[in-house]
Amino acid sequence: MNWVRVGLLATAFVLCGPYAGAQEMPAAAKKLGCNACHAIDKKIVGPAWKDVADKYTGHGVKIFTFNGKEYPLVEGLVTKVSQGGTGNWGTVPMPPQDPKGAKKEEITELIKFEQSLAEKK
Repeated sequence: MNWVRVGLLATAFVLCGPYAGAQEMPAAAKKLGCNACHAIDKKIVGPAWKDVADKYTGHGVKIFTFNGKEYPLVEGLVTKVSQGGTGNWGTVPMPPQDPKGAKKEEITELIKFEQSLAEKK
């Protein structure tokens, strides 16, 4: 009987294992519409969040330059998301998401989540 349980658990692990650690977009990302252009693990219109995290945090980047000004990484990414722009990921522009700064706290939390997806190189 114990072997049957072990077999069932092993089967469940094999079938569900790849999805058990999968993360979903935070609710704020859905609320702000980020999921229209971004996914965690695949490119849609914009890059996958995991790719952004790997490019910066995964490679130990501490400074982000936006419009010629240097910022600490998270602050710079928040500014980029807020103000929009192009050039870091190709020619498709990212429209401004918060030009007046009213959503800075939510965007900061999303950037911190996104950067937590990095695989350290």
